[in-house]
Amino acid sequence: MESPNGGRLSRIVCICCFIVLGFTSFVYYPRWNKSGGEATISWDVSGYYWYLPSIFIYKDLKHQGFKDSIFAKYHPSSDFQQAVPLPDGNYAMKYASGMAVMYLPSFAVGHVAAGALGYPQDGFSKPYQFCLQLCAFLVCLLGIWHLHKLLLLYYSDKVTAWTIAILVLGTNYLNTAGIDVGMSHGWLFTVYVFLLLNTVYFYRSFQTKYAVRIGLLTGLATLTRPTDALSLLIPLLWGMESVSPTAIKDRVLLIARHYKALLLAVVCAAMVVSVQLIYWKYATGHWIFYSYQDQHLYFRSPSIWNYTFSYRSGWLRYSPMLLLAFAGLIPFWLKGKNKVAITAFFLLNYYFVCSWSIWWFGGRAMVQSYPVLFFPIAALVDAAFSRKLLLWVLAPCVLVFTYLNIWFTYQSHTGGLYDIDTMNEAFYKRVIGRWHVPDATVVLRDNTELYEGQPQHMQVIYQNDFEADTSIHNNATPIQGRRSLLLDSSTRETIEYKFPYSAKAGWLRMSADMHCDEREYDIWKMAQIVGRLYKKGQKQKENMFRIYRILDNGQTRTITLDMKMSGDADTASIGFWNGYGNKRLVIDNIRVISFDE
Repeated sequence: MESPNGGRLSRIVCICCFIVLGFTSFVYYPRWNKSGGEATISWDVSGYYWYLPSIFIYKDLKHQGFKDSIFAKYHPSSDFQQAVPLPDGNYAMKYASGMAVMYLPSFAVGHVAAGALGYPQDGFSKPYQFCLQLCAFLVCLLGIWHLHKLLLLYYSDKVTAWTIAILVLGTNYLNTAGIDVGMSHGWLFTVYVFLLLNTVYFYRSFQTKYAVRIGLLTGLATLTRPTDALSLLIPLLWGMESVSPTAIKDRVLLIARHYKALLLAVVCAAMVVSVQLIYWKYATGHWIFYSYQDQHLYFRSPSIWNYTFSYRSGWLRYSPMLLLAFAGLIPFWLKGKNKVAITAFFLLNYYFVCSWSIWWFGGRAMVQSYPVLFFPIAALVDAAFSRKLLLWVLAPCVLVFTYLNIWFTYQSHTGGLYDIDTMNEAFYKRVIGRWHVPDATVVLRDNTELYEGQPQHMQVIYQNDFEADTSIHNNATPIQGRRSLLLDSSTRETIEYKFPYSAKAGWLRMSADMHCDEREYDIWKMAQIVGRLYKKGQKQKENMFRIYRILDNGQTRTITLDMKMSGDADTASIGFWNGYGNKRLVIDNIRVISFDE
């Protein structure tokens, strides 16, 4: 239904949301002004973008001879992940070219600005970063503004206003449109909004111009992320309210009557997608090329539970507001419009996302589908305003979920209490919703056990200061005395210091003094302190902690690791693993104590 007052309240809410997103993007966390992996053009974004400097600046789309100089200066990712090597020594871009097409205007403006302002015209200097950030931000604002126009076609101004507020403040769209604006998901969100609007207008008038736009938009979505070819379901099924034989027959007849418009849309979509086919033929000699190598869709074994609820990166665990989309299906099925298109796309897209082998990429992959998912949420909000009991249940949930979303967004970037790579149940439960936790809590990022009470009956059962270890010959400055153990690029794992111990107490606390001149920041290269329990030579239990989580440049401190005893262990050990890092770590004064709770 059309809003009787033209949507005044929802427009005000949109403007307020624009202010929030602008503050987030340009004041709180301005990625354009950051470097390395935190810059706007880094990681996946740099992969989408890599086509543009390759074509327009370096004229080197195949050989990538310029990549080493860019990595040496800007470090957009840990290694060259933007393209995959081919057998002939050339490279093919890993990501499809849709985002590069959409980035092109900001790249052109950035290139001109770099020249005018005296920055390097290399594709990655500050003007390029800022222009892409600004353009992406404006694209997201367009998406929000036109989503409010779309919702006003079906819901009241008040419902639309609350739905927009829930989207921006209560979901991971806040992070997508405010911080990670270069990623494809915010851009595709806007593409889907325009696709939905043009689909609505097409079915009202069946004008050719809307069919052309539908074809171009579905083609662009597919060119950006091939799995978004599912967007075709929206215009094909729009207007259907059931899957009865009569409804299917009516749809077939409707398509037959307007087959010319449908054919035109298909041609337009194919023209857009052909950009990628032409590139693959040029780069690899084949019209079709799979660039994701060992990453695939596994339709027979989708990771539905892990993708949705895992402590590491579960979509609904870290954006719980989207639970309302599932709850909203009930009122939407009862009173909503376009049930088949909305429901089919919602569920099939969700299934596709859960089927991707790298399920831990998180809830961002659902963001582009939010224009569809928010129809059920709007239906739930609408139902709540007409039923006070439902409103009293829904309102507290919205407030709590909004608080958690702001907390997740903050902790992901500056708070430090969320890390997608090593989040687990123990750490999650200790920190969720809190702004400050004890320093020792960081151990739970790697280890599920931490004793925070007052130890009782403490007894030293092993210690080693290395003074009597004549096998140590290194050039490390000792932390204390004449000798200290050194881990460096030539020492991956030390000897394991074992000692006999049966479970006379409930806990072991292992510690060592450690010093580093230069900290390791790559989590997968961090040195570890490792504790183990054995029975008759067989390992029963292992706890570990990544040392560089709390050891900084030039710092010396005592690192501890707790381990709850197993009742039948006869041997314990403490050891150190340097992983794949090359940073020097000096270790001294190993000490193991037993204690009771």
